[in-house]
Amino acid sequence: MAHKTARRADVAPFIVMDVMRAAAARDAAAVDAAGRAVHLEVGQPGTPAPVLVREAAKRALDADKLGYTLALGIPELRQAIARHYRDAYGVTVDWERVCVTVGSSGAFLLAFLAAFDAGDRVALADPGYPAYRNILKALDCVPVGVPAEAATRFQPVPEALDPSLAGLIVASPANPTGSMLAPAALRALVEACRAKGIRMVSDEIYHGIVYSGRAETALAYGDDMIVVNSFSKYFSMTGWRLGWLIVPPDMVRAVERLAQNLFISPPTLAQHAAVAAFGAREELEGHVRNYRANRDYLLGELPKAGFRDFAPPDGAFYLYCDVGHMTNDSAEFCRRMLDEAGVAATPGKDFDPARGHRTLRFSFAGTMADMREAAARLAAWRR
Repeated sequence: MAHKTARRADVAPFIVMDVMRAAAARDAAAVDAAGRAVHLEVGQPGTPAPVLVREAAKRALDADKLGYTLALGIPELRQAIARHYRDAYGVTVDWERVCVTVGSSGAFLLAFLAAFDAGDRVALADPGYPAYRNILKALDCVPVGVPAEAATRFQPVPEALDPSLAGLIVASPANPTGSMLAPAALRALVEACRAKGIRMVSDEIYHGIVYSGRAETALAYGDDMIVVNSFSKYFSMTGWRLGWLIVPPDMVRAVERLAQNLFISPPTLAQHAAVAAFGAREELEGHVRNYRANRDYLLGELPKAGFRDFAPPDGAFYLYCDVGHMTNDSAEFCRRMLDEAGVAATPGKDFDPARGHRTLRFSFAGTMADMREAAARLAAWRR
């Protein structure tokens, strides 16, 4: 008799990873550069980790610092992260509230397990990062999509918060839209959540990659916030699998117990290397200047291929585009775009189950050469 698969495993795929696999298959079969895909599907910086990080990793290898660490991370890194909040935001964070995690993905899992029970209703903006919804579902929580509109910069608003909610996930800058909450709008959401007994989780993994306005941390408005961040995006360390979580004082021990059992500890080499990341600002700000140039180039060129209706890309490295005038099936459209033009992008169904059939996301995290090649291929394809 065949064994069943657990019901909690019945979650939607992370479609961007499926697109990435299809693009990789095209690359493997290509005989020259013209046959390979241009990768605009995944939020993968086209730059390596900072020089200081790589040098620190070499020193750690030589010193053989590769054993287990404490479940919440090495004190040196937790203290460096706490100093980052003082220096970048003027916010004092007790370093013992900092939990180093296996990427931001590990941080979300720990945060959701510690904050929400099975059956709890947790709101998130649609469009939004699909793993929020899928992790919550796997934990038997109930993800509640809040349709977000251009009028609110595709961000949730206090009026949309139902007191029956146990939680709200916000992201600023957001994936896939790149839109941001102004500090006053973030404060209003914090206050509405506090008044209604809703636990807020603030996804701040794109902080640092900002082109308009200022990214404020939810920690500026109280110690009861849960904040997630990562070394993957601004710090250009995706494959190092290192993130962090800052939790209220009364949640630290719960997160520690969960981390002990689920992960033992975060990657040791990555932790020792990441201590140096906060000293690499000059190099990292150069990356942000490159992202801005990529964004501006695509905003000028993509309309020539018919892509013209974008969410406001205030930060991150994505363009979220309404393609309803070209297709009513974004998944099929993206499949054809990869097959026929060799450009990989992510269909909007990944981010918005109800309306994503008419949207797609381009990532401009790669090189300017990638942006130029993608624009040329799309213009030729859409003639």
